[in-house]
Amino acid sequence: MENTKNIGPPKGLYLLFFVEMWERFAFYGMRALIILYMIQHLMYSTAKAGNIYGLYTGLVYLTPLIGGYLADRFLGQRKCITLGAICMCAGLFMLASGINSIFLLALFLMIIANGFFKSNISSTLGLLYGDDNERKDAGFTIFYMGINLGAFLSPLVCGTLAIKYGYNYGFAAAGIGMLIGLALYKLLENKLLGEYGIHPFTANKNNLENQEALTPEQKTKLKALFILLLFTVVFWCCYEQAGSSLTLFAEYSTNRVLFGKTIPTGYFQSLNPLFIIMLAPLASAIWGFLNKKGKEPSSVQKFALALVLMSISYIILSFAGYFSGFSKVSPLWLVTSYLIMTIAEICLSPIGLSLVSKLAPKKFLSLIMGTWFLSSFIGNLFAGIWGGKYGTISNTILFATLAGCSIITMIIFLIILPRLKKALET
Repeated sequence: MENTKNIGPPKGLYLLFFVEMWERFAFYGMRALIILYMIQHLMYSTAKAGNIYGLYTGLVYLTPLIGGYLADRFLGQRKCITLGAICMCAGLFMLASGINSIFLLALFLMIIANGFFKSNISSTLGLLYGDDNERKDAGFTIFYMGINLGAFLSPLVCGTLAIKYGYNYGFAAAGIGMLIGLALYKLLENKLLGEYGIHPFTANKNNLENQEALTPEQKTKLKALFILLLFTVVFWCCYEQAGSSLTLFAEYSTNRVLFGKTIPTGYFQSLNPLFIIMLAPLASAIWGFLNKKGKEPSSVQKFALALVLMSISYIILSFAGYFSGFSKVSPLWLVTSYLIMTIAEICLSPIGLSLVSKLAPKKFLSLIMGTWFLSSFIGNLFAGIWGGKYGTISNTILFATLAGCSIITMIIFLIILPRLKKALET
């Protein structure tokens, strides 16, 4: 077993970083195009496209629950990552074929792909660090940078190709990105990951942890974790408007002409990962500085801050929606809201992944990691349904409703915050 107390991250971290980067390149490249592809190419109504988008992005975060269970019980994380990457490539190249009759089949394959891939690559990273919880937050922060590097590049590359040559080329570029990630993974996994994630944890019948029941303390912490999960539903519903209503707002209600040239709509989806790449190291440094002073916020306090910031971002968008009723608005409205959402995401998403890897018993690690993504499933489902109302209700009401939901959730969370903090510290 690798000595996790050595200075520096485990050698497998950077392999997982780059594989996740290419997988996110593929996913976000497709996401930057899909809502407009359905409306402009497949000629779906905005409501139908929004509902399909919400169902797709929701199921993407539901299937990791199944993939996590299969990894823990039967396949191991490593086989699941491979299967997920293969399915992702197949789905994207089916989209690139331009055959309308297999559009939904392609989406289905990518749903299955994420089920195998998403929870298991995060779980493998947690296994690399073992019980070294002090270094896990830093490791997941680096890993999260890989996610957002791929997410930053893909709308620029895939969006540009889609505009210049057609949607098929944008989808093909996303597929090639995943193919590069798969090749890299298969080439280096044995060398850099060793035995981690090859076998399901429950396959070892002699492992004491596999035989022991959960302790009362573990049960208390898992209950608190599931309560946190419920509160993140509203967060993800707001956040995932990026691929639906905010994309449509950028397309139809934002003045995208800059220095005589029109900014492609998909480029706006690169703002969030760009801000994360810029701000995540700063956030990590701030948390470290506060930790040395004994003043670092707890995980649940960071979650509360994320809800506060999300509320502020949609208050700003409500004003943008109001002014868009008179004329197209400045892109600075979207830039500002994406910046605030990004800071909120940094306070919630990587912290949540790290928290799961710390609290989940190893025999249930991938399953509980998949359960963590369940909140994203529900949030994405509602995000698509609500985003599909774009054009049928005013932009002000569209965004103000999300602001109101976020504020109410934030208030309730702040009320129960002390009890959650205590439960997670027991």
